[in-house]
Amino acid sequence: MKLRTLTLGLLSASTLAFAAHAESITIATVNNGDMVRMQKLTDDFTKANPDIQLNWVTLEENVLRERVTTDIATKGGQYDVMTIGTYEVPIWAKQSWLLPLDKLGDDYDAKDIIPAIAGGLSVDGKLYAAPFYGESSFVMYRKDLMEKAGLKMPDAPTWDFIKQAADKMTDRANGVNGVCLRGKAGWGENMAFLTAMSNSFGARWFDENWKPQFDQPEWKKTLQFYVDLMKADGPEGASSNGFNENLALFQQGKCGMWIDATVAASFVSDPKNSTVADKVGYALAPDNGLGKRGNWLWAWSLAIPAGTQKADAAEKFVSWATSKHYAELVASKEGWANVPPGTRSSLYANPEYQKAAPFAKMTLDSINAADPTHPTVKPVPYVGVQFVAIPEFQGLGTTVGQLFSAALAGQSSVDDALKQAQDASTAAMTEGGYIK
Repeated sequence: MKLRTLTLGLLSASTLAFAAHAESITIATVNNGDMVRMQKLTDDFTKANPDIQLNWVTLEENVLRERVTTDIATKGGQYDVMTIGTYEVPIWAKQSWLLPLDKLGDDYDAKDIIPAIAGGLSVDGKLYAAPFYGESSFVMYRKDLMEKAGLKMPDAPTWDFIKQAADKMTDRANGVNGVCLRGKAGWGENMAFLTAMSNSFGARWFDENWKPQFDQPEWKKTLQFYVDLMKADGPEGASSNGFNENLALFQQGKCGMWIDATVAASFVSDPKNSTVADKVGYALAPDNGLGKRGNWLWAWSLAIPAGTQKADAAEKFVSWATSKHYAELVASKEGWANVPPGTRSSLYANPEYQKAAPFAKMTLDSINAADPTHPTVKPVPYVGVQFVAIPEFQGLGTTVGQLFSAALAGQSSVDDALKQAQDASTAAMTEGGYIK
């Protein structure tokens, strides 16, 4: 009995000693489906790295952005790994707020990352964030409702066709909205959609001298078209709907069309979660014949703040979560169609993925078609398709997003929203020294 007690005591002591030596890293991430899935699969990581414990902070998109920005700008040190995007990475890397990812391992194969995605996450040829998934945006639509409407979705539709189809598909008596689009305020929520959309209408945030352009006819056409379309054919309460809310509506069969992130394709076509999985078709984001489509370019990526004391452990996790091995792990558990898309060329060359993911080619074509260095019809001084790559955009984009969300909700007119956006942008750009 004493021997058994002694043995248990030694085991307990060794367990406690091990726990004391285990390094704990905190990961801030967004509550999107692919990240939720990643958390469920982390046993694979901890088995290979028993000396590293993972703590998760999972947040809604707007809240995540606010928290990680505050933390890194104030050197708060709450997080060892941050989920950030194509907007933040180059700005933060130039401020020396992020560590370069140069220890991802010999078998990581960083050259396999799709060039359009890697380019947005690199500064001076160094990778400062590893893409967990990459995306553009496109049209997801109900093939059965399109057929019922007597229409055929082109591979490359115009906005006029989208309006025509939405009018015919809307059947509110049966809970079907012709189109679902983002309305929730936020620079990465409704303004991601509306900025990309505005590019196809010939609009731009600023002219070559950084003068705001919300008082120009192209923005009036964009916002009026959007508000009219959503009032006629969108869901009730659309001004509160972001990516996740519209995803749920589409999966429940309540949207004829949804124009949003290409990453949504695996979720709308998943029979376990989508009631319309076998009825979904895909098309490029719409245009107006001006040479630009309304599609964006983004990558939700994992980065390591410069202030962390646990850089090696953090980089091991980043390497695992964005590796080819992780893609194979997801495929083995969930099927190839559910592998995080848009990051690696090898995925799109994989016959198993091509077979499982009917949206694969359209996703890659959309990613490759986005041009962050020439995002608009008229020339602009900024880089970015659905955002403007300057530090001021985060606050300004959210302010404008709130104004446009209010116009969608009927709390202000389109003209009032545009005037206030012009005034707010002029003030911000003057204060920032852009306008002399």
